[in-house]
Amino acid sequence: MSRPRTTPGAAPGAPRSAPRETRAAAPWTAFGGDLHLDLGERRAAGAGLRAALEDALREAVQDGRLAPGARLPSSRALGEDLGIARNTVVEAYGQLTAEGWLSSRQGSGTTVAERAAPRPAGPAVGVRAGHRPTGRHDLLAGRPDLSLFPRSAWLASARRALAVAPHEAFDYGSPLGRIELRRALADYLARVRGVRTDPDRLLVCAGFGQGLALLAAALRERGVERVAVETYGLPPQRDTLRAAGLGLAPLPLDCAGARTDLLAGAGAGAVLLTPAHQFPTGAALAAERRAAAVRWAREHDGYVIEDDYDGEFRYDRQPLGAMQALAPDRVVYGGTAAKSLAPGLRLAWLALPDELVEPVARLKASADTMSPVIDQLTFAELITSGRYDRHVRRCRLHYRRRRDLLVAALADRAPHVRVTGIAAGLHAVLELPPGSLPEPELMDRARAAGLVLTGLGWYLADRELAPDAPPALVVGYATPTDRAFPAALDALCGVLRTA
Repeated sequence: MSRPRTTPGAAPGAPRSAPRETRAAAPWTAFGGDLHLDLGERRAAGAGLRAALEDALREAVQDGRLAPGARLPSSRALGEDLGIARNTVVEAYGQLTAEGWLSSRQGSGTTVAERAAPRPAGPAVGVRAGHRPTGRHDLLAGRPDLSLFPRSAWLASARRALAVAPHEAFDYGSPLGRIELRRALADYLARVRGVRTDPDRLLVCAGFGQGLALLAAALRERGVERVAVETYGLPPQRDTLRAAGLGLAPLPLDCAGARTDLLAGAGAGAVLLTPAHQFPTGAALAAERRAAAVRWAREHDGYVIEDDYDGEFRYDRQPLGAMQALAPDRVVYGGTAAKSLAPGLRLAWLALPDELVEPVARLKASADTMSPVIDQLTFAELITSGRYDRHVRRCRLHYRRRRDLLVAALADRAPHVRVTGIAAGLHAVLELPPGSLPEPELMDRARAAGLVLTGLGWYLADRELAPDAPPALVVGYATPTDRAFPAALDALCGVLRTA
């Protein structure tokens, strides 16, 4: 006769398992705390379920109910709490992670991303301090759409690069960078930008900012005391030059670019230019002004520093070759993957004249020995495999569509605004007519509308050089994701209509 089966240690006749209330909770039920979100009002206003969830989560982060670092419920738990499909929550979490509101790590769940607290002084202060300001609509110039990063291609290139890399690649190496990347860059730059260099004159650095700091120190060693800069440019670059002990001589700008014909009277030993696409005004440096800069460098034993920050992205004009090809012995060419791939990679390069290779490499070795190897090997493979070219072409089409949407929206909803600097690059300058709001007041309204961007005045080296400049905004149309871009356009047009 068979006996009833019991749980070990239990008295005969005890239930085979504990009541439902006392069972151990499934792991997902304890992952993240409860979260109150009211989707009803948003659904009533016509928002889709996923959009309503995303809006509710953004608002919870913005008003402080969800603090930086707070852990969110798992997608399954939140889905059950709200009575919606788990996939809807997964997609919403994914979108907000791409926008930077949330952070997700394998095995650690989803948390609220660490974000800088808003500052009363506005976006320009945050940018200068190295921290991106926060807001609902990120239109700050200088960044690509990070959701376009080619993860699959990068992973495939990393696997291939690691499989074939020699053992010595992982040892301390040349401060110039891995030879695989320098060879790939020399071929790529010659083909795409017309740069005349070879691997032994290329140096890989951690962003153009580091490259400029190394150059500034090397030039100071060679007796340079003053650098000419464009009237409008990036304040952090001017800060870098000053930190090296160099004085600045602003060069006026017009629709043909920097007034390089004035270099002889600037008392400078070098000049920093953005000839392919002046940042931020968007002008291309005219051929005669390129020639004038090279002539000045030869006659005065000076150097031209060419910042080719977004040379791959042009739309309505033939591509402009690098200025470096006119005088490889006098022009330092600087390029970066920050716009084509992502700034977080910290991959940039300098094509140096022969006499600057040794001092800049020595300073690089003192700064950080060398740039990280694995990313260099991966980028080299990405280039040589053709994946990088394909990625850049896809991005070029994507950003052109973005630009066209911006131009069309402004023509329809803010026709009084003049849009300039859009033949190339990832940003536009929006100029308002005389009699509009002063730029500081315009920026206040933009911040109140949740827009993160800068006024053109922030880039000005000396306000006395442009006392009558009209109010203008610098808009990075590449930065938002596709899903976030329409709302950003709506907010931008709303501000401009009343300006």
